[in-house]
Amino acid sequence: MRFLKDLEEAKEGRRAPLLFGILNVTPDSFSDGGALLDEASLTAKIDALLAEGADVIDIGGESTRPGASPVDAQEELGRVLPAIRIAHARGASISIDTQKAIVAQAALDAGATIVNDVSCLADLSLAPIIARYGAAYVLMHSRTRAKKDVAAANGTHEAMQTFGAYPEDGYRNITEEVIGEWRVRAEVALAAGVAKNALIMDPGLGFAKSAKQSATLVRELKVIVRAVGVPVLVGASRKSFLTQVDREAPPQERLGASIAVAIAAADQGALLLRVHDVRATAQALAWRRLIALENDGQPSQGAAHA
Repeated sequence: MRFLKDLEEAKEGRRAPLLFGILNVTPDSFSDGGALLDEASLTAKIDALLAEGADVIDIGGESTRPGASPVDAQEELGRVLPAIRIAHARGASISIDTQKAIVAQAALDAGATIVNDVSCLADLSLAPIIARYGAAYVLMHSRTRAKKDVAAANGTHEAMQTFGAYPEDGYRNITEEVIGEWRVRAEVALAAGVAKNALIMDPGLGFAKSAKQSATLVRELKVIVRAVGVPVLVGASRKSFLTQVDREAPPQERLGASIAVAIAAADQGALLLRVHDVRATAQALAWRRLIALENDGQPSQGAAHA
């Protein structure tokens, strides 16, 4: 699988972070819902993401914004499969952003090679499918999925009124608890046959976390990277916690904050970044690499595309 080869190069510091270009085929995503619902628009967007430097096209057909209504599997498949077919025809590495085993299997059959699961493995039948296909697995921490007692109160994105509504005292030590809860679900995935070298950790910024809690995870990302023992993906792009520095900024006007967090994540060892603005992020990472070369003659760990 080309993606795992690229990721191995990233681990060795020869290329990284890899960029997941976001492709939302939903009518209600928080940032770009409804923008990509016909074949011409999909084709143009996929071509643009690849031209801008996306290493992976991350395709999602169910909004995970707070208050979003669940989507049944058949509707989700109707949204994502056309996009997967277009991206596959262009030779792209494809990630399917889904919580459902049936959607993941159909996506893998259609050409996806990565499953991006924001549910923290809520659907236990998902892991054996990933193992059977030899796919990569992005396992994101989300306390609403990782702890049954919390799930009972907050268990769906529909019930999450806002990312920032999670109680500030909901964690004693957020970094330690995110690592510990993620490890529990990772062990389930590994026991089901998911390969260790195919497992990727996402700390889940904004999911069952207040804005301050998400910011703490960004500041302490180096601790997470060292602790989990697998590559870490960070998805901060355009999220509401970024408005701590600009309260009135709508999602499309959070580029500066998104890039700042991307650079901070790369500096702390994140090997993958999930972003809306591929070209701008790639430019920032390339300058990071050039500066590192000027400073010490060697690219820093996780140095970006030249």
